[in-house]
Amino acid sequence: MDMVKDKVAVVTGGSRGIGRSIAQKLCDEGAFVVIGDVMDAGLDDKETSSLSYMRLDVSDAGSVRQVIQDVVDRYGRLDILVNNAGIMFERLMEETAEEDWDRMMNINVKGVFLCSRYALAPMRESGGGAIVNIGSIEGIVNNPMHTAYAASKGAVHAMTRAVAVDEGHRSRVRCNSVCPGWINTELNAAYFDQLKYPEQGIKAIEKLHPVGRMGTPEDIANMVCWLASDQAGFVSGQQFVVDGGRTARPTLADFDAMEKKYEI
Repeated sequence: MDMVKDKVAVVTGGSRGIGRSIAQKLCDEGAFVVIGDVMDAGLDDKETSSLSYMRLDVSDAGSVRQVIQDVVDRYGRLDILVNNAGIMFERLMEETAEEDWDRMMNINVKGVFLCSRYALAPMRESGGGAIVNIGSIEGIVNNPMHTAYAASKGAVHAMTRAVAVDEGHRSRVRCNSVCPGWINTELNAAYFDQLKYPEQGIKAIEKLHPVGRMGTPEDIANMVCWLASDQAGFVSGQQFVVDGGRTARPTLADFDAMEKKYEI
């Protein structure tokens, strides 16, 4: 049975990576999906009534307002919003320029605010809906040089709870967040490619996960699709960590490597 059959969904930042997998999963499960992104989704002749693209700058209120209106004009309703669009950079706090901080917050935080704000009215008119925000384990625990990114994702998690509290009764809108861990995307592939020993780097990351592998975009898409569906009708205001057990396991010293190093 299709989990979100005939529902209308907008997926921001859905042109590639996790967002594209989310859009495809929702479509496969019966939804009408609009990818909203500043990057072209490359659909061309493949664009159908079930999967389409609209140019969207989540940091611009006019762009957000127009896309939401265009979606409602096309389909007559809006049921699902997936706030996936985001950026990330690595920098110490002292090395983070104010304009870089502002850009991070404008896309990662203001973008979630604007898209959710303009989605609420049509969702309410449709009898309710589901907002799923893509947060991060870095809104809970942190890697080095991610001050701005971690702050932005912490804000997304807090906003998730606030929207759930305010809009449950008022709009019949549920709001949850999904917190991915290490996911095998183009972005992370590029990170490994720049290492001196990429294969060893991948193996080292995989060893940190109790399930023995990195995640896939489909792992995140499966959780998002369930949260957007009526099967999760009693679930709201929650964070769902999808990280293969990574944050459940405290990091220990590599005793095996240490013993080999000092072996005589």
